[in-house]
Amino acid sequence: MIRLRGVGKTYDDGTVAVQDLDLDVARGELVCLVGPSGCGKSTTLKMVNRLIEPTSGTIEIDGEDVTRQDPVQLRRRIGYVIQQVGLFPHQKVVDNVMTVPTLQGVPRAKARERARDLLELVGLDPARYAGRYPHQLSGGQQQRVGVARALAGDPAVLLMDEPFGAVDPVVRLRLQDEFLRLQDEVGVTVVLVTHDIDEAVRLGDRVAVFAGGGRLAQFDTPARLLGRPADDFVAEFVGSTSGLRRLTVTPLDPVHVEPLDGVRAGDLGAAVDADITLGEALAVLLRDDRGMVGVRDGARFVGVLTPNGVHRALRAALAEMAESDSP
Repeated sequence: MIRLRGVGKTYDDGTVAVQDLDLDVARGELVCLVGPSGCGKSTTLKMVNRLIEPTSGTIEIDGEDVTRQDPVQLRRRIGYVIQQVGLFPHQKVVDNVMTVPTLQGVPRAKARERARDLLELVGLDPARYAGRYPHQLSGGQQQRVGVARALAGDPAVLLMDEPFGAVDPVVRLRLQDEFLRLQDEVGVTVVLVTHDIDEAVRLGDRVAVFAGGGRLAQFDTPARLLGRPADDFVAEFVGSTSGLRRLTVTPLDPVHVEPLDGVRAGDLGAAVDADITLGEALAVLLRDDRGMVGVRDGARFVGVLTPNGVHRALRAALAEMAESDSP
């Protein structure tokens, strides 16, 4: 869907922002770009829609070189969400969301209907919020409107630059969950910039870690990034708590669930679904403080998970990765 080959950006003063970057993003994939400040991740994002022009290499979307396209028309086909949201303060919410369809020549009645549908999709009741102005919304609500506006033109690609960075941690997690649901429903291809490794491994199908000078240090799945850092920089960036982060990307496996034999229903306390991650299951275990948590598949209980079971599951995931690395 998106292909970067040998892409670089060097400014007039000689500063190298991005160097010789090769990167592929598959259709429907959510790729996170992460790294320290000044590493070139936001520059890379902005080169895709030509807010910044590359000095070398090629960038293609659906096989077409973006540098050969009219930049205004290109940007109208690409959704773009930034941390500051960038809503027009003098326009009502519904008019903000209608912006791109209106510019594309969609009749206002149809654009308004599309805007109201999108507000509902991002969890904002149009009857309640469509007629408000941006200053009448919370930060999280403004961010949802920003996502709705970015999707209004039916883009094949959605670029997001620190979209959840300006809200508090509780709202950020809620927005992340909502966005994962939305992305799964809409199926748009997403490239998202963040400085937060936890956010990157939580959201991304794959994660690109940028080092200083715009060098791509590693591009991999969250599990492999945490379990097999490519070099010392990546290992230091993912941190000493990478084992805990692996829990957030490792699914609960029924093979590590212990049987219900001898366990009474009253001993179970809380219960979790069988399709969650080990991190989510461990959080419930710690919160419930009973030493075990029931695991259910639909309405049927399939066993219990204990801290030992979490440990075994994590060790098994690491062993499986080691085996896949063997020649």
